[in-house]
This record gives sequence, structure tokens and C-alpha cells, in this order.
Amino acid sequence: MSLSTAFNVISSSFAVNSAQTAVVSNNIANANTPGYSREIANVVTNSYGGADVASVTREANAALLEQVSSSTSQAATQQAISDGLSTLAATVDDSSSASSTSGADQNGASPSAMLANLQSALATYEDSPTSSSAADAVVSAASDLASSLNSGSATVTQVREQADQNIATSVGTINSLLSQFTAANNAVVTGLQTGGNVASAEDTRDSIVTQLAQQIGVSTVTAANGSESIYTDSGVTLFQDAPSVVSFTPTPTLVDGASGAPVTVDGVPITGANSPMPVQSGALAGYAALRDTLAPEYQAQLDQIAGGLINAFAESDQSATPTLPSLPGLFTTPGATSLPSMTATTGLAATIEVNPNVDASQGGNPNLLRDGGISDPGNSAYTYNSTGSASYTGRIQELAGEISASQSFDPSAGLGSSSSLADYANASVSWLQGENQQASDSSSYQNALATQATSALSNATGVNLDAEMTNMLNLENSYASSAKLLTTVTSMFSALLDAA
Repeated sequence: MSLSTAFNVISSSFAVNSAQTAVVSNNIANANTPGYSREIANVVTNSYGGADVASVTREANAALLEQVSSSTSQAATQQAISDGLSTLAATVDDSSSASSTSGADQNGASPSAMLANLQSALATYEDSPTSSSAADAVVSAASDLASSLNSGSATVTQVREQADQNIATSVGTINSLLSQFTAANNAVVTGLQTGGNVASAEDTRDSIVTQLAQQIGVSTVTAANGSESIYTDSGVTLFQDAPSVVSFTPTPTLVDGASGAPVTVDGVPITGANSPMPVQSGALAGYAALRDTLAPEYQAQLDQIAGGLINAFAESDQSATPTLPSLPGLFTTPGATSLPSMTATTGLAATIEVNPNVDASQGGNPNLLRDGGISDPGNSAYTYNSTGSASYTGRIQELAGEISASQSFDPSAGLGSSSSLADYANASVSWLQGENQQASDSSSYQNALATQATSALSNATGVNLDAEMTNMLNLENSYASSAKLLTTVTSMFSALLDAA
């Protein structure tokens, strides 16, 4: 090796050492930076036997990154659902204090608890049919039950409207993240083309994908030029060289029976019953499930209870040859002139009330509970106590029996097609608690998975200070060796000049 070649080798050694030291220093400085991946200086041998830093890349683990995104999306889905169901569960006052899921065992404000109170009040009234206070207690218990259904229905509407607002916020976040991703992705592609260091841009890109996963389930594919494409977990393109447009029109008021608007990606629905490719995870999927499926199903159950109450406590024509239709009795809705069909109960839970004709506070007569004629006090055909006896209990017994009597329900509400009112109301509380508990447990489990995956990713791609300090020490030793070599070669060169 000639002395000039030796000088070149030593010079390249100093240059490489400097570049490696800068990389290691940067790693140490970012040891606690979230999302930072350890950078590596890739050293190659040059044409004259020296060394050059060909590129700076970063430690990456696509499998672990995908696991982080997946578990983050799943946890966000269940958390969104759990938050909404927790609000609904609070209306039955059962979900946090009881080990049993039966509403009959609670002291809360659930329809099942209020129904049990009504049944108890009817039993007391049956024992004392002449007692006006016992009659008033039945009306009061019935009013509490109606109010419980009204309140439950109002809370369902509130939860659905909040979910709709959250969908709008989520869509705004998704569009903002896609815009940020565009800049980071362009930086990666441009940097690779020019041979620049793109590690920081790649870190930014991965961080944005993880943030996106919080809102919507995603998967990614990287092209040969380094450009990354993003797809929803159902396969709809969110980004491919340019961001797709995610759109949503909020629905300010979501009354019983009203449907919210779908979220679309470039016009393709990704939420709602008509979506050809619905998203499966992320907060967006959770909000959509809450707004479009879970809350409406509980609403349907409340409506079924209301319809069952109106029908169970209805009055029929007591004539020897009945010709008149059955009419709402103790329970009714404003302006009702007929009984509801159990396949068309939408809106009943929100409007059910105690018939004013039996409510003393509204000028009604509570004794009509005993005697009949609540539906039409001026029409004797609906009178059960035909003798006018103050000790008559036949009608009270009928009313009490209706609570435990089997009747038909619409199975589309998710609780079967035949049950007693008491059992159906208990089952509704159990359903709500079960769904809430399942969502909470799933959220905890997926959060634990996300934490483990994040930790594993950090261990695999993050900065290990001990390792970096060892690298720095090795570089210092290498620098010292190169300096000694430079001194030796310089001495040789000087001796050669002196000899000449």
C-alpha cells in the first residue's frame, strides 16, 4: 500500500467515525422519544480499501408494528362501545353495584325494578280494594315505571347523538392525519430518490399510522419506491400516492327510529347497513356500532316493554256480546285510540304515560283501577265492577296477573318472542349489563395486548442506552487507533522526505 493510499484510508476512517458517532449520538439523544426507531449507519468498503457510510437506515419490525396497530384499533372499538353502554347502564342503576344481572334483584331505577314495585303495589291494593291510598300507590308506581321508560329512551337518544358527534370528530381527525401522512410519505419517497436520510420521516409515517389505527382499522403496503399505501381493515383505500376523501354529514337529532348518515371514503360507505365494505375496528367502528346497532337494540327493548305494558293493562268490552275494540287502560300514549301492534312499537317508550283518567293529580279517579272504565269513563261497556262493590278485586287480580303472564314480543329486539313482562324487563337489564361488561373486558384485554406489542416493538426497534454507550466507546477507540495510524504514516512520510 502506498503512503498516499494509506492517507486516503485514514481520512475515510475519520469520516466514517464521525458519521457513526453522529448516528449514535442521535440515538442516545432520542432514547426517550416516543416512536423513535434506532438508526444504523451502514458502512461499506470503498475502491481503495477504505470505508464509507453508504446510508443511514433505521431498525424496523413490520410484524410488531402491525400488531400494535391492530390491538390499538380493537381496543379503541371496545372502549367507544363501553363508554356509550356505561351511560345506558347508569339509567338502570344496576351495572356497578350488583353481582346479579337480574333487574328484579336491584334497587335501581330500571324498568324491571319499577315493574316489581308496580306488582307489589297491586298486591297491596288487592288486599285493600277500599283504600284510596293503596289505589294512589298503584298509580304512583305506574307513573314511576312510565318515567323510567321515558328516561331510558331519552338516554338512548343522547348516547346515539353523542356517538354521531364522535363520528364527525373521528372523521375530521382521520382527514387531518391523512394530510400529515402525505407530507411524511413524500419526504420518504424524495429522500430515497436523492439518497438522503429518511429515518425521521419513516418514524413520523409510522407514528401517523398508529394514530390512524386509533380511529379506524388500517393495514399498509409499501411499494418499491418506498411509498406506503393505507387501506381500511375492510380493504377500502385510504391513501395511495394521495389521500382519499373521508366524508360524513352529522345528524343533530336522532329520535327513535331515525338512522344516522354513513361515513364514506371517496363516496363508498364504510359504516351503516348498506356498506359493502364496513370497517371492523377503530373508534369509528365502535361509534357506528353504538349508534346504529347496540343503542337502537336497547331502544327496541324499551319500546317492546312499553308496548307490552299498554297491551297487558288494556281494557276490553265487557258486554255479553262484545263489539267494541280493546282500548289502552292504565298505560297509554298521548292521543292513542287503539292498542299498538308489537311489531310496530317504535317511539312508545318515549311517550308512554299513565292514563290521565286514573291519575288524581290530573283530575282522574284512581278507583277506576278497581272498577274499570279507565279508557272511556263514560262508556259502561268497559266497566268490570258491574255491581259497584267497594270490595271488588277481580280486575285488580287481572292486572297483577298480567305482569307475570306470557305474551308475545317482537324477536327483532333480541330477547325472544314469548315471555312475561317481568322476565322480559329483567332480560333487558341483563342484556345491557352483559354487553357493557363484554365491551369493558374486551377493551381491557386489547389495551393489554397493545401495551405488550408496544413494549415488544420498543425493545426490538428502540434505543438501548447500554448498547449505544458501548458503541460510542468502540468508536472512541477506533478514532484513537486511526489517530495513531495517522501519526505513524506521517512519520514515515517525513522520513521519506528527509531521505530524499
